[in-house]
Amino acid sequence: MATPSTGPTTARGPGLPASLTPAFLRHLTAQVSAAPNAARVTTTAPYTGAPLADLPVSTPADVEDAFARARVAQQAWAATPLAQRKRILLRYHDLVLARQDQALDLMQAENGKTRRDAFLEVVDIGIVSRYYARNAARYLGPKRRRGAIPLLTHTTELRHPKGVVTVISPWNYPLSMAAGDTIAALMAGNAVVQKPDTQTALTALWSMDLMYEAGLPKDVWQMVIGRGGSIGGALMDDADYMMFTGSTATGRRIASDAGKRLIGASLELGGKNPMIVLDDADIDKAADGAVAACFPSAGQLCVSVERLYVAESLHDEFVAAFVARTEKLKIGAAYDYSADVGSLTTPAQLKTVTEHVDDAVAKGATVLAGGRARPDLGPLFYEPTILTDVTPEMTLHSQETFGPVVSVYPYRDVDDAIRLANATAYGLNGSVWSRNGARGRAVAARVRAGTVNVNEAFAAAWGSIDAPMGGMGDSGLGRRHGAEGILKYTEPQTIAHQRIQGFHPPAGISPATWAALLTTALKVLKTAGLR
Repeated sequence: MATPSTGPTTARGPGLPASLTPAFLRHLTAQVSAAPNAARVTTTAPYTGAPLADLPVSTPADVEDAFARARVAQQAWAATPLAQRKRILLRYHDLVLARQDQALDLMQAENGKTRRDAFLEVVDIGIVSRYYARNAARYLGPKRRRGAIPLLTHTTELRHPKGVVTVISPWNYPLSMAAGDTIAALMAGNAVVQKPDTQTALTALWSMDLMYEAGLPKDVWQMVIGRGGSIGGALMDDADYMMFTGSTATGRRIASDAGKRLIGASLELGGKNPMIVLDDADIDKAADGAVAACFPSAGQLCVSVERLYVAESLHDEFVAAFVARTEKLKIGAAYDYSADVGSLTTPAQLKTVTEHVDDAVAKGATVLAGGRARPDLGPLFYEPTILTDVTPEMTLHSQETFGPVVSVYPYRDVDDAIRLANATAYGLNGSVWSRNGARGRAVAARVRAGTVNVNEAFAAAWGSIDAPMGGMGDSGLGRRHGAEGILKYTEPQTIAHQRIQGFHPPAGISPATWAALLTTALKVLKTAGLR
């Protein structure tokens, strides 16, 4: 097996931190469900372009074997009391927090994000694991429902796990997306076969390793590595439910395939998210908020803002404040909290960002900040970029860039702002800024998006774990978080026990008389206000 580079710091970025030893990385990669003689794939570190991990590649046969083992393990896991599942999740919660430095090193090494952005993923998984550990019983436990005939029909709703869930997770948030959706599926009694993006597979494997250390039984969570074109069919063919986070184009194919198989799917897809600065907004707070909305994880975040609409009366002052703050951001590669903006993750993403900005500039857009790659810092760095004079014929006007790039537009009035914000096929996240909370919430309710934040970028809605999170339109279907985030992994079952008397007339009463009695009973129930 090839060993990753652990060389010294170079001019173009730091080498790997001491925690990521070759032995530790081999321990993680050995947990991939793949044959001993599997082909290998090497990932590279975004900060430097140096080799990072040597991973085995799973075949369709490996995926089928993983599902077969998962089905056996799931039977026992589904029979495990919720209280025991809860204890495992709470131990996992503690392990993630205790070993967060290792997770932060992995995320930075694989993704290129800053340590502060990586830390938010640790916080997210702590919140998610604690939430579902402590709330699953009220979501999944038997529930009495109103029966068909009061007092005579005893009706109960049960929740059964789907079985084996496929989770396909992306590279941009390698811990949040890999573990967050899996936690709910596991707590609901399912087994999981997961395909993380190869670039950030180490973080996903680390998370799975900690869950097993916390007490998860063998084979309940398994990890396969490979391209969708190779193993995607096997992941769909054997799944009882599909959880996918990624591009809209791939999401459409998965939805179509899931429909053919009549299985459920939850899809969080792309976004072209708007931020609206109302005419009563605090300019300094809104400018700080815009920085937080546009540039975390180098803009490689589905809920980050790429379109910024500012009231004409505030436009010039706001833009000046926003540009000034953006130009002060520290871009760099550091395994500490010193950098504000990190690297893009892949050459393909750098290519997309560069092409989008260059296309806009060539067609008349004005660069107010950034607008160029920074190869002096590392192979995939790109400056936080603010554009104005962006028009519909420019690619980035409507298409998702998924990088540290935002376009700023003035608007006339609130109706104009809403029209512009909703002029997209996407509907994932939005942000509204106002000194008047009630006004901000009223405007937010008119934005066509699954989550909208008032005086915040995205963290308020995302972190409100008791509420659903997901997209409208081309941003997907289904929800994570809250009740929907765990109930989607279950099959509801109604058990109705009819006692003493049913709907057929008892002996000695004619059908006509029985119909008249039932009609009278319905009228009485309505008059009494019963549902």
